[in-house]
Amino acid sequence: MSAEVTIGRNGLSTSDVIAIARHNALITISPEALDAMAASRKIVDDLAASEVPAYGISTGFGALAKKHIDPELRAQLQKSLIRSHAAGSGTPVEDEVVRAMMALRLATMCSGFTGVRPVTAQTYAALLNSHITPVVREFGSLGCSGDLAPLSTCALALMGEGDVRRKDGTIVDAATAMVEAGIAPIELTSKEGLALINGTDGMTGMLVMALDDATALLKTVDVTAAMSIEALLGTDKVFAEHLHTIRPHPGQNAAAKNLREILGASPLIKSHAGKEDGRVQDAYSLRCAPQVAGGARDTVAHALSVAERELRSVIDNPIVLPDGDVRSNGNFHGAPIAYVLDFVAIALADVASMSERRTDRMLDEHRSFGLPPFLADNAGVDSGMMIAQYTQAGLVSEMKRLAVPASVDSIPSSAMQEDHVSMGWHAARKLRKSVDALARVLAIELMVSARGIDLRTPLQPSPGTGAAIKVLRTRVQGPGTDRWLTPEIEASYDLVVSRSILNAVEKEIGVLA
Repeated sequence: MSAEVTIGRNGLSTSDVIAIARHNALITISPEALDAMAASRKIVDDLAASEVPAYGISTGFGALAKKHIDPELRAQLQKSLIRSHAAGSGTPVEDEVVRAMMALRLATMCSGFTGVRPVTAQTYAALLNSHITPVVREFGSLGCSGDLAPLSTCALALMGEGDVRRKDGTIVDAATAMVEAGIAPIELTSKEGLALINGTDGMTGMLVMALDDATALLKTVDVTAAMSIEALLGTDKVFAEHLHTIRPHPGQNAAAKNLREILGASPLIKSHAGKEDGRVQDAYSLRCAPQVAGGARDTVAHALSVAERELRSVIDNPIVLPDGDVRSNGNFHGAPIAYVLDFVAIALADVASMSERRTDRMLDEHRSFGLPPFLADNAGVDSGMMIAQYTQAGLVSEMKRLAVPASVDSIPSSAMQEDHVSMGWHAARKLRKSVDALARVLAIELMVSARGIDLRTPLQPSPGTGAAIKVLRTRVQGPGTDRWLTPEIEASYDLVVSRSILNAVEKEIGVLA
């Protein structure tokens, strides 16, 4: 049975977003939030009856804000706003992205600062609880004035219009899905159209999920780095605690701690740890693993702090204040979110680059300390893992392109009223691709390092890396003659993204930092 998340006036936690977006948690709205929405709605109704112009209540939108709208046309104004702004194009985005976006928009409604009616928020929650997911297209948001086209598509479904996806994956029109679920469409009234679309919810939802994934992958990279160090007969001496406390970056120290704990009981490491080991130091891709992965960890931590602040924020324009005032503002601008989305993509690209360098080293007989060329069974006849590294290199190159910032771009819109935009939605779409690519890069390092360790038999890996190899071998064969590698790469990728590898290691040696 799904967990339950109660949305009150103070926003959502990151775990709440993950629970709703990925685990279909059921949503309830707190009584305090319903009362706050009713109070702010009264303010909007009073302003709608007034002769004093109020943006989005008795006026047009954006560059048309100075145009007065007659009372008899205001219901049509809301419908026209949503229909015209639901102008997305391209491939539909993932359901979890839409669910996260809707959860965040609902949280802002529940703050009591937007002027929506309680029934509007309750119906929005009912769509989520019934697994009715609007079909949101890839392109349409500039990351300013809200993620307009994506959020408008969600609002369109609330009106019983547009396409939605059922829980079983089939696509139908929203009206049909709502009838099936027993949900009545909403007839939007003054201010509600704006309140449903003026938010950074799409980019923020994608940031939260990307950070959750990246956190697990940055633990997994400590596992694959440890396996590569074992396969390459590297040393764990450089991960000693005192060498890292003198450079007190939290991420670096956490990564070094993980490497110490993973490698501490490794027979492979101990096999050459005596005075007879003439190597002074390992290559950077081994020796500096905590510094790079740790720097990425700190980047993720910074991005998480930004996400958590945004989750507590009220993003709408105009804002309905408790004193009865309705104020225009610029809180919908996505710059703070866009910057960290780009920042994390940069860090992950560098982590992937170091992983690929370790893989390449294991395949080169001149740098691998006795491993066969390309870890092939019969080099020359067999090519071993040669082209797996090509695939990894291609992924890393793609991640470097994805690391080019989106947030430095801006294309003016709305007749120059919206003359600077964040491109945060695009930064978020890039980061999702980058996170997926990193998982594939680590999957290949996992395969290659596991084969390298197997080729060191009778020497054995540490308990932690041994646990990782044991899980991998349930899906991927060990060393042998050449075979079709694509299914094995995909299987390894599945074990990484499902966190099966990480879970196996933590079950064996304890939770990693």
